[in-house]
Amino acid sequence: MAFMEKPPAGKVLLDDTVPLTAAIEASQSLQSHTEYIIRVQRGISVENSWQIVRRYSDFDLLNNSLQIAGLSLPLPPKKLIGNMDREFIAERQKGLQNYLNVITTNHILSNCELVKKFLDPNNYSANYTEIALQQVSMFFRSEPKWEVVEPLKDIGWRIRKKYFLMKIKNQPKERLVLSWADLGPDKYLSDKDFQCLIKLLPSCLHPYIYRVTFATANESSALLIRMFNEKGTLKDLIYKAKPKDPFLKKYCNPKKIQGLELQQIKTYGRQILEVLKFLHDKGFPYGHLHASNVMLDGDTCRLLDLENSLLGLPSFYRSYFSQFRKINTLESVDVHCFGHLLYEMTYGRPPDSVPVDSFPPAPSMAVVAVLESTLSCEACKNGMPTVSRLLQMPLFSDVLLTTSEKPQFKIPTKLKEALRIAKECIEKRLIEEQKQIHQHRRLTRAQSHHGSEEERKKRKILARKKSKRSALENSEEHSAKYSNSNNSAGSGASSPLTSPSSPTPPSTSACTILNVNFRDICITSTSSTSTTTSSSLASCEHRGTCPALVPGCEWCEPRGLAQLHPEFPKRNFEESRNL
Repeated sequence: MAFMEKPPAGKVLLDDTVPLTAAIEASQSLQSHTEYIIRVQRGISVENSWQIVRRYSDFDLLNNSLQIAGLSLPLPPKKLIGNMDREFIAERQKGLQNYLNVITTNHILSNCELVKKFLDPNNYSANYTEIALQQVSMFFRSEPKWEVVEPLKDIGWRIRKKYFLMKIKNQPKERLVLSWADLGPDKYLSDKDFQCLIKLLPSCLHPYIYRVTFATANESSALLIRMFNEKGTLKDLIYKAKPKDPFLKKYCNPKKIQGLELQQIKTYGRQILEVLKFLHDKGFPYGHLHASNVMLDGDTCRLLDLENSLLGLPSFYRSYFSQFRKINTLESVDVHCFGHLLYEMTYGRPPDSVPVDSFPPAPSMAVVAVLESTLSCEACKNGMPTVSRLLQMPLFSDVLLTTSEKPQFKIPTKLKEALRIAKECIEKRLIEEQKQIHQHRRLTRAQSHHGSEEERKKRKILARKKSKRSALENSEEHSAKYSNSNNSAGSGASSPLTSPSSPTPPSTSACTILNVNFRDICITSTSSTSTTTSSSLASCEHRGTCPALVPGCEWCEPRGLAQLHPEFPKRNFEESRNL
């Protein structure tokens, strides 16, 4: 199957992980309230932006809904009197802009449905719980043995993935979890291959993969059932959270920040790396590793949500690794995501930003070595190590795994080829997105540098220097033209003066008289005669004693005199010569 030019039916082209930014452009005061005009942009493209209008009461409603997260958000306070004053509105607008900046830069808040609906009502107006219930009801018509106990509202971070607590009618005490998910932008499998691979997931047996009890799919979504685990996920263990609570409540503001013990970090890390290596060896793409996708079963970690890559769903950490062009394969994505997971296990919280410049003290330097190889500036710039390389590092190499379960996951050759092509398409879209982000970052950096105060001063200094240099060049060019015009005039008046009938002067007295006359003529000439020419003629008086008017003499040759003094009249020369 080649890269699809046309998206399949039911495929959601919108990537929910692309960050939204919001800027208040203006405010308008109506009779009883003020409206704020907000420009919202998805990703880096200015063309992918739109305007929304919100009142302060809309901000207040959103803020009340986000209180479940337990965060202290900087919403400006209410004011009943004087809230229409111009100065107050300008000050409130600054406060609301700061509020928008905080919620759009928080990784969990920015991906929640409440914020998405506030900023992008056109794309997030649907009730996804209702859609999921409709799909589940249709499924129950053909499988009557299952029954819904209750919806598990917002226990996950995905907007288009919903969870329900289930039971089997003839086993009422046993609890299961049903997950329903829509197709995502990275779904490149054909409908037939997609449905076959989804139905193949229950046959996957591995000591570190959480088993799927039942799986089915149609052309637009997939439905899977697993056993419900009361202990919850690895993230629930780290944050001391209850599995059934909403995602915002569990993980936004933990009451106690504490990492795991070193032995737990080593054991859980080794188990997760082992299952990643197993999937990569099988040619099965994953790319969705994070602490909420690791189920805890006693002292064993088991990986969840293998179906996400088949559905084409974007990764939880996509907004992080899409910034780095060296993280461009699904294996390098898994390794980078493992770095995030290891950081949470070590410090009890996610990193403030990525890449990480310096790491806090850890239980062991071996932990820091792995973190540096996956989250540091150098690692993000130069590329990730392989999963096999991580397994050989001192932190995990001495961990002994005791399991008797033999891994089994048979994928037909035809489906392996389909997975390979789908994996290439997923990586191709990631590389293209990283290229666009890199170009945008370079352009922004250049514009920022060009507009800086220091750069402006440099440009002014260069402009002044250029102006001075240009003026000097113009002056020199003007002088050269003037000199050339004088030379051309002189050469035109200095035609050789010949007198074939005149005999050669017999004595030096004639030369002396001639010199005196020439000098007198030069002195009495007009003011345009150059000083240089006058001095040249005067020096002819006694430069030596010329024995005669020798032809070729620089001082006595008529041509030489005319060259020295271009305006020397011919008539005076003839008279002087006759003397």
